[in-house]
Amino acid sequence: MSFFKRRAGQARLFCAPFKVMTVLRRLVISLSLGFHLSSSLWATPPRMLLLDAAQTDQDIIAVGERGTILRSRDNGQKWDAIAAPTLATLTAVTFARDGQHGWAVGHDASVLATVDGGLSWTVAHQGPNLEVSYLDVCAADENTIIVIGAYGLGLRSLDAGKSWQPLVVQDSDSHLNCITRGNNGTLYIAGERGTLLRSKDRGETWENIASPYDGSFYGILPLSDTELLAYGLRGHIYQSLDDGDNWTSVPIATHPLLAAACVLGPKNIVLAGQARAFLISRDGGSTFTPWAQTQTTGVAQLLLTTEGRLLAFGESGVTFLQEP
Repeated sequence: MSFFKRRAGQARLFCAPFKVMTVLRRLVISLSLGFHLSSSLWATPPRMLLLDAAQTDQDIIAVGERGTILRSRDNGQKWDAIAAPTLATLTAVTFARDGQHGWAVGHDASVLATVDGGLSWTVAHQGPNLEVSYLDVCAADENTIIVIGAYGLGLRSLDAGKSWQPLVVQDSDSHLNCITRGNNGTLYIAGERGTLLRSKDRGETWENIASPYDGSFYGILPLSDTELLAYGLRGHIYQSLDDGDNWTSVPIATHPLLAAACVLGPKNIVLAGQARAFLISRDGGSTFTPWAQTQTTGVAQLLLTTEGRLLAFGESGVTFLQEP
């Protein structure tokens, strides 16, 4: 997932970070907020770069390029745009269990918050260095919010986003790509250079998980209290039955970048990422086979709706995938 999130901001690397550019960017943002996507409505799924999505009590909230925040109230059939207090690319969104309190993060060191299920958003935190990119966010509980990002940077809030403190989870500056929460509350982080981390105390402390691969991981999918699936670059998939203490490689015939995962049922799991890369497991992750889909562009996130339909979010916006 973070491969697409980081690539969305690569153009900035070719611009010198002069202070005058920062001032101008903030001026443009302030002048644009009153008009940004405030009245758009799509009767069909929109086609724009979307990087993440989350389910609230009743709605789906998706985020993406240029501060895009979209809401669907009918499981992805129609979408309306929500005004955002930023034009920075938003890379991730999450909600607390109440479905009302949520947070979105992204480029320009941006952290946004909502208290009404995604209907309105405010700036919860703005870092001083606009070159910082946050790549994922997780609500460990109603009060503990964890943000991770590029170069090992992170934030942690213990008061539902009212205040934030820097978070250091490891000594290296490896990009931290994805954070997930298991049903038992254990938190997992996947990152580059084989980074796999685990926390059993809501992010207070982190331990390294012995990694079976020294390349980039883009996610850890908890399947039960002890079963995990890690996936990443060049088609690398690993299964663990003991909470990451040991890993078994899951071979596949091709070597695509895998950036998103979704559980469809007790044994059915879907992986996606690079263009045309769709894989399905029907045995709980022990084996994967190609899954034919018509979509030809990259996927950053997968989401199963309350109606049981699978949505893909990525370079083509929102797409309904065919039944497996």
